[in-house]
Amino acid sequence: MNFTRTLVLFFGVCCGSVAHADFLVPARYDMPNGYGVASTGKFNYWDRFYTGSGNTTLDGAPLSGGVGDLTDGVVAAGNWDQVENIAGTGPYVGWRLVDPLISIDFASVVELSTLSIHFDDSNGSGGVRPPIQVIVNGITFNVADPAGSTPFWVNLDMSLLPAADQWQVRLIRRSEWTMASEFQFQGTAVPEPATAGLLFATLAAGSCRYWRCRSKASLPTGL
Repeated sequence: MNFTRTLVLFFGVCCGSVAHADFLVPARYDMPNGYGVASTGKFNYWDRFYTGSGNTTLDGAPLSGGVGDLTDGVVAAGNWDQVENIAGTGPYVGWRLVDPLISIDFASVVELSTLSIHFDDSNGSGGVRPPIQVIVNGITFNVADPAGSTPFWVNLDMSLLPAADQWQVRLIRRSEWTMASEFQFQGTAVPEPATAGLLFATLAAGSCRYWRCRSKASLPTGL
């Protein structure tokens, strides 16, 4: 690969022009714990095995500094009444009569292309419906409620939002309960300025040497 092509690829990566997007894993998310029988639920819809601080068996307790059900790769295979339990170890996190704010942090700045959230949609059974809106970093996305009672993915286009290392996601409830089992993020990590500068300096120095050698090679012999 010659230096010209290398420089083109380098600037493509730094400017975010490369179309390829990866699945990104957040370093942590902070949020209120799910709710349960203390809030008139049939089961407990807690983030029971959340790895950070906070009481994972208390409705609405603030959780911070860790990860859990929302990013563990487990997608609920059925509605809440089919997969949840009194121990609060099922795949859903459920909130009653609140619009939970989930603050999601990545280890570095990322440019998201898609945020996908898996919601329960029991068609109103037990008061459970998908949210009517999802607000991401101040931008509102409307969520359609499809026919039927099958849990489904909502795919939000993040391409117009600026890159960030923290993403604030608020779920605006449609009914009494909102239940989510998984968040997935697609996008690319943005090179840190120091790293990008070092790469540019290295490529620029190599390019200068390359063109200097080409210039010398093209001089007439004897000069």
